[in-house]
Amino acid sequence: MIVLDIESSGLDTGKCGIWQIGSIDLENPKNYFLQEAKIDEEDEIEKEALIITGKTESELRNPEKQTQKSLILNFLGWVKSYREKIMFGQNVGWDITFIQNKCLRYKIMDKFRETMGVRSIDLHALAQLKHKEIHNKFLINESGRSEMSLKSILNFCGLEDKRKQSIGGEISEGGTPHNALEDCKLEGECYYRIMFGKNLFPEYSKFKIPEILKK
Repeated sequence: MIVLDIESSGLDTGKCGIWQIGSIDLENPKNYFLQEAKIDEEDEIEKEALIITGKTESELRNPEKQTQKSLILNFLGWVKSYREKIMFGQNVGWDITFIQNKCLRYKIMDKFRETMGVRSIDLHALAQLKHKEIHNKFLINESGRSEMSLKSILNFCGLEDKRKQSIGGEISEGGTPHNALEDCKLEGECYYRIMFGKNLFPEYSKFKIPEILKK
């Protein structure tokens, strides 16, 4: 299974650009992919995305970086070499759709189809099912909508979220900028804690696994 996370210039998968792709092979976490690119001239940039990632518009449009097409082809080439091509992540369908839309733009859907399927495993669903199993209820708000954000999942798994946060459209003052590979590691660590009650990455071993998740 492959953990996937992208960093983009905004949330609109049809109008914004991808500037970073991170991915980890959970069969062998030492094998990972991390590359950056310049977004296209026509790609829009949302102010919130710049704050969350700690980037400027000039950095996202840096002409010295590879093109998005090259970035995506490199990623698809990396994925192709692995046996298990099931994608995993928090709201990973959004990441896959973003990449798919770019493949349509660049007319490389044949590469997408031969490498990636449309099936994936969502960390959100996995965490909600585990929460339901333990507490006999889903984590939802008063309106019945899910409250299982990545921050909530990390807390559920005994991990700290030191990243910048966007809450109700407002960005937290503290926190580290988002990074695709770091998010992949956090999501992979959550997967192992939820599924096996075990630690995966050494850097997170200092955070105790909650007793309710231990096998």
